Amino acid sequence: MSSISRREMLGSAALVGGWMALGPGLALGQQTVPQTSANEDGGPYRLPPLPYGYADLEPFLDVQTMKLHHDVHHAGYVRGANAAVAELEAVRHGGGESIKRVRAVTDQLAFTLSGHLLHTLFFSSMTKDGGGDPPSDSDAGKMIKRDFGSFDAFRANLAAVAKQVQGSGWGVLVYEPTAQRLLVLQAEKHQNLGVWGAVPLLALDVWEHAYYLQYQNRRTEFIKAFMEVINWASVEERLQIALQLATLNS
Repeated sequence: MSSISRREMLGSAALVGGWMALGPGLALGQQTVPQTSANEDGGPYRLPPLPYGYADLEPFLDVQTMKLHHDVHHAGYVRGANAAVAELEAVRHGGGESIKRVRAVTDQLAFTLSGHLLHTLFFSSMTKDGGGDPPSDSDAGKMIKRDFGSFDAFRANLAAVAKQVQGSGWGVLVYEPTAQRLLVLQAEKHQNLGVWGAVPLLALDVWEHAYYLQYQNRRTEFIKAFMEVINWASVEERLQIALQLATLNS
């Protein structure tokens, strides 16, 4: 498990597009990706490497899908977020009529940056030889049983939310700090239907590009496959950050 400093933990409280972003310091397996480092285009965001090989999640997710999803789609959101940040700076310094563009560019930032953050979470939510139940003595295991009744009930809730996304979106397990409970939320596109302050712990991408090459229109089969590769160690690490943040803010 990667070590996360108090400064990184406090920095992770930044709210982006209605979701509580867990960077700088989005944990990917055993490494921490510094979200403040520059990308090739000079922007503040960069594409994290996959925390495993392209073929490591087979037969549940195939190589071609992983390459396309990470190297093309996720990379596109990183470029879009950097472009939106740069354009917002230009708008602020442009004065006059340029300020009228701020709403459209802010909307672009919410969409692309939320897409970047959720994709980073999605890829770190999976691991080779993953799946099954979280350890029963872990905080994630205890809270899932408390808040959903059982691991099977949690999986059914997540699967139903993801299956019922209208068009493109996500199923997301979050920690909601006000009630100190776990919830499963549905996101449309990337930035819609979130809850302010909720900390995302696990993300299931049900945009068609996440599964269509392998599963065609069989979203339900893809959701079942995702359950077989869940990275519970990553979920537990993120939950620990959320619990510490809640303690600091209480």
